[in-house]
Amino acid sequence: MAKIQPPQPVRGTQSMLGEEADRFHAVVAAFDRVRRLFGFKRVEVPVLEQTAVFARSLGETTDVVSKEMYSFKDRSGDSVTMRPEFTAGIARAYLSEGWQQFAPLKVATHGPAFRYERPQKGRFRQFHQLDAEILGAAEPQADVEVLLFADQLLKELGLGETAVLKLNTLGDPETRRAWRDALHEHFQGHRDALSEESRERLERNPVRILDSKVHGDWPVIDSAPVIDDFLTSEAGEFFGAVTAGLDSAAVRWERAPRLVRGLDYYRHTAFEFMTDTLGAQGTVLAGGRYDGLVEALGGPHTPAIGWAAGIERLSMMIAAPEPERPEAVLVPLGERAQAAAVRLLADLRLRGIAIDMAYRGNMKKRMQRAAATGAGFALIIGEDELEAEAAQVKDLKTGEQRAVAFALLEASIRA
Repeated sequence: MAKIQPPQPVRGTQSMLGEEADRFHAVVAAFDRVRRLFGFKRVEVPVLEQTAVFARSLGETTDVVSKEMYSFKDRSGDSVTMRPEFTAGIARAYLSEGWQQFAPLKVATHGPAFRYERPQKGRFRQFHQLDAEILGAAEPQADVEVLLFADQLLKELGLGETAVLKLNTLGDPETRRAWRDALHEHFQGHRDALSEESRERLERNPVRILDSKVHGDWPVIDSAPVIDDFLTSEAGEFFGAVTAGLDSAAVRWERAPRLVRGLDYYRHTAFEFMTDTLGAQGTVLAGGRYDGLVEALGGPHTPAIGWAAGIERLSMMIAAPEPERPEAVLVPLGERAQAAAVRLLADLRLRGIAIDMAYRGNMKKRMQRAAATGAGFALIIGEDELEAEAAQVKDLKTGEQRAVAFALLEASIRA
């Protein structure tokens, strides 16, 4: 009979254990602490959405929609997609679940997302994101709020000294239209010097050329019109209020005039937190104001702003957290003691004691396993201990050992 080969993971996915998993959940725990401090409500949205939700929100012609989404027909023949990001699903829920009544609504979530792209260090086809959004708030204070949330999270993770906030304004619709027309004229005049990808973007959305990764495009981009030349007074005042709020909170930021978001529903604030902790400078958290997204999904005009960050990338940059350790390990010797140990374990756990049991091997091996867990105490019970209703409690750091009545074990462990 042929030997069955064990299954392999799907390319671009990962399994985590030990320190890797601890780092991942340290990021999530920090996010949840800061979320509570800032008053962002927990929210959950489906992994599966109608494909149209992402096609409308991300743009039919973007690489994410055309090349990277996991989309398929379900048994009803409906086209559904595994979410490539959170914002569109939250905007859809804001409309379909009646969340408009809670506006301005501050929400935060985290979980898996899916994109079919080339896996590499810190980038997976199933990846995980943190996400924070404020919907229904047009005031610049909402922009400041999400930026302060992001800044404090990075500080909580020990990345405050290395992460730099890059900030730009995309202006209001009037600003953006005038700037887009000027960009089109500029790039059209240098069409022959542009890459094929940028020439394709020229008619659809010339703003996206500013995001080109093709080095040959950069000289043309460097000479392109800047948005500041087209800012309306209202747009300039809005950006000034955002930067004043950041200055008041002592948040370091740098102006990044080429930082853009290609889709038309993005307005005003666009930002990225960048760091070189992993070598070459890269983005660890990014977001912006998307006042036109809910309208693109068929809803009323709804100002909104938010950001997302990759959990895997953040977890690679933080200091390793202290591993979880039990407070004590129970070492039973003999069948009667093992049966009694189950009762003791249940009682101590109900009292909030983190305790494990070493139930395999001889006495020496069991004690070695108890010490290897990093626990503070070993609770040893055998026939004599059962008769006396007292365990031998050994301090695994000092080696001291004494008898403690079963009823007093909780107090002894926590003394």
